Formats: sequence, structure tokens, C-alpha cells
Amino acid sequence: MEFQVKFDINEKIFLRNPESSEVGRLMVKKAIDLIYELGFEQFTFKKLSIEINSTEATIYRYFENKHRLLLYILNWYWSYMEFLVMFKLENVTDKKERLKIIVNLLTQEPTESTNQFDYNKKLLNQIVIAESSKVYLVKEVAEINKNEVFKPYKDLCGKIAEVISEYNPKYKYPRSLSTTLIETSHHQQYFSINLPKLTDVSSKNNLGFTSHFIEDFLFKILD
Repeated sequence: MEFQVKFDINEKIFLRNPESSEVGRLMVKKAIDLIYELGFEQFTFKKLSIEINSTEATIYRYFENKHRLLLYILNWYWSYMEFLVMFKLENVTDKKERLKIIVNLLTQEPTESTNQFDYNKKLLNQIVIAESSKVYLVKEVAEINKNEVFKPYKDLCGKIAEVISEYNPKYKYPRSLSTTLIETSHHQQYFSINLPKLTDVSSKNNLGFTSHFIEDFLFKILD
């Protein structure tokens, strides 16, 4: 599946839309590379400015701080995931299969685009797994949330909750289960690689471990 997609990201996240200029788009692309390579803690605007052959001042014209830049990247990814869910489910009527497709999307590495102007989705996926909680596990989360900057994540959770309710209308906690599926898929993927003793992963089932675990967990709850 090869396509390039664009999303309207909440303007409260940035000072200037990075999609509005070539340097802005390059900034986001290189930020994804650096955050993946260095980790969010070691990532700085100074390091990013070197990568884009510009100045820190230029970056600050687009983003107030690196937390906002990470939030922008994650918003793009959540919008992309919701798009994928809707696209993949469009012609699928079997309710169990619809849930299996969602599990697969949450636990499998996305296909990389060959379009040079597109963001690296494989690196984005790894950033989401390792770094996404850092945008909302902060003391100021209530204040940040007033500007609806987590809406793409909430929309994705809402869409998954709808599919859960279609499968089992009597289940009382579809939205809570949807967020649990997403966060657990992140934790299990991260732990299976970095802290495998926190999981039941083995060298024999490593590639499909998270998918099998999430699917088993989901249908034991709903059936």
C-alpha cells in the first residue's frame, strides 16, 4: 500500500506549521531520525539545527520546545493510524476479523514508504513505542489537554472502541479496553526487546509474540 498522506495537526501545538515550508518539513523528518537514534532525553534543538544546516532560532520559530515537537510527531502518527484503521476496515464485515486487523495494525511494524517526502513510519512506530507516554505523563497534562492536543489519540481510541462494541455490544468498557490494547501493545513490544524477562517472549516466537498475546487477551475478555 503506497500513498502519501497529510493531516491537519492542531495549530496550538506549533508556532508555525512545519508543513508550510521546506525547512519545516525537513525539520520534522530529521527530528524523527534523531529522536529514534538518540532517544528523547538526549535529543536537543541544537543537535537538530546541525542536521538541517540551520540555527536553533529557526527551530524555535516553529516549536516552543522539544515536547511540542514530539507532540506534533505523535499527533501525525495517531492521525495516520486512525486513517489506516478506517482504510483497512472499509470492506470488512466480519466483526472478529475487524478486531484482528486492528490488533495487527497495533503490533506489526508499518510498511515503509518509498516517497522521499514522506515521514519514516518505521522509525515513527519505534518512537511511539518508546517515547509516546512522555507527552502526557507530565505534571502539566491537564493544562496541555485544554487545547485538545491529544484529540488524534482520543479519536483512534474511540474508533477502536466502536469496533469492540460492534463485536460485543454488552461489554461495558470499550474505550478503556481500546486504550489498554494500545498501551499494552507498546509495553509488550518494548519489553520483549529490552526487558524480555517482563514478558513470556522467547526466541522462537519473538516476531509474533505481542500480536498473539494481545489477540488472546482481547478475545478472552470479549467472548
